[in-house]
Amino acid sequence: MSNNQNSPLHGVRVLSIEQFGAAPYGSMFLADLGAEVIKVENLPAGGDPSRRTGPYLLGDADSYYHQTWGSNKESVALDLKQPQDRVAFDRLAATADAVVNNLRGDLPASMGLDYARLSSVNPKLVCLHISAYGRDNGRAAWPGYDFLMQAEAGLMSLTGEPCSSPARFGPSIIDYMTGMTGMVGLLSCLMRARQTGLGCDVDTSLFDVALHQLGYSATWYLNTGFAATRLPRSAHFSVGPVQTYPTRDGWIFVMCMTQKFWEALLDKLGRRDLAADPQFASPNLRGQHREALSEILDAEFRKHDSRHWLGILGSVLPVAPVLDVVQALENPFVGENGMIASVPHPLNQDMRMLANPLKIDGVRPVQTPCRPLGAGNARLVPQQTSAPPLPAAQREKKVLP
Repeated sequence: MSNNQNSPLHGVRVLSIEQFGAAPYGSMFLADLGAEVIKVENLPAGGDPSRRTGPYLLGDADSYYHQTWGSNKESVALDLKQPQDRVAFDRLAATADAVVNNLRGDLPASMGLDYARLSSVNPKLVCLHISAYGRDNGRAAWPGYDFLMQAEAGLMSLTGEPCSSPARFGPSIIDYMTGMTGMVGLLSCLMRARQTGLGCDVDTSLFDVALHQLGYSATWYLNTGFAATRLPRSAHFSVGPVQTYPTRDGWIFVMCMTQKFWEALLDKLGRRDLAADPQFASPNLRGQHREALSEILDAEFRKHDSRHWLGILGSVLPVAPVLDVVQALENPFVGENGMIASVPHPLNQDMRMLANPLKIDGVRPVQTPCRPLGAGNARLVPQQTSAPPLPAAQREKKVLP
C-alpha cells in the first residue's frame, strides 16, 4: 500500500529525527499508510543507535531491532551542526508537511526544529515533539525512557502479583502509546494546516502518556480517594470473574464483564447453583468475593485442558489462552489472520516481521525494509556531500533502490 497512489497518506512528506521506539513506531504507521517518511539520521553518530542494537544484526549498520519500526522509510544521514547539512535539511523541510523529533525536551528549540524557526522555511509545517517530560517545564532537559515512566506514573504498582516486586509491562508499551498519541496530534494539525495554510507545534511526552494510562484508576482516586493496587492473577480491579484460571495443562483468561457472560459461564460449567449464591449476585459482588469464587472455579477449570475450555467457551463468552511468546507467534490464528508478513531484506531475503495491524478495504499495508543509512542522500539532498558510504556488507549485496 505504501507505494500506491490510492494509499491514504500518499503525497504526505514527513521528516523524522527519531531513534529507538516512540517516534519510529508512530512514524512507521504513516509510512505504511503511504506517507514518504524520511528518517533523518545523525551522521557523526552513525545513525539511529537502534541500527547497532543487538544481539541480532544485519550487516554493519542495521539490525532486526531497527527494522522492527522501520518499514517503508527512507534514510538521510546529516550532521545538523554543519552549515551545509543544515541548509540541506531546510530545503527538505520546505517541501515537507511535517517534521517529527523525539529528542530531549530542551533540544528542539536549540537545534531550530520547532515551529518558531521552521515556519520561516515553511509556514505550513506541523512540528511534532515527542520528549520524555515535555518542553515547557523544569524537566525539559531530563533524558528519559519508557521503563522510567512506567515506574513513576504508578503503572508498575499495578503490574504483577501482589507479593512480587514492582514489575513493568514486558514490551515498551509507553513508547508505542506515545508514538501513536503523537501521530494523532500530527495528523489532526496537518488537516488544519491544509485548511489555514499555517502549521504549529504539537507536543506529547512519555510521562504524560504513561500517567494517562492510569485511566479509571486515576479517576477513582481523584474523586473518591480509592487507590488501586495489584490483584492476584491479573484480576480486574472491581469486576469478577475477570482473571486467569488454571486448567489441566495451562492457564486461560476468562472475562465475565457482564451478567450475561456470567450466566453463560454457569451454563457451560453446569453450575447453575452458583446463580443463587448472594456473594456472586452481581459483577461487583463477585469482584469483592474474588477469593471464594476463585476456589470454586479453579476446581472446575482444572477438570479439563485449555483446548477443551476454549472449544466450549470461545464463541459464548470472552476467553483466551495464556501463551508465551513462542506459542503466541506460532498460534495458527496469527497465520490465518495474516499478522506475519514476509519483508525481504538485502541481507535476509526470508526476513519476517509482524504485519501492520490496520487494514484498508480489507488489505494490510505492504511493508519494505527501512533503507540503509544515508541511502536517500543522493536522491533527496544531492547538493549535500557528506553522505556516508554504505557498509561493506551491504555494498556486497543488492541494496534497495
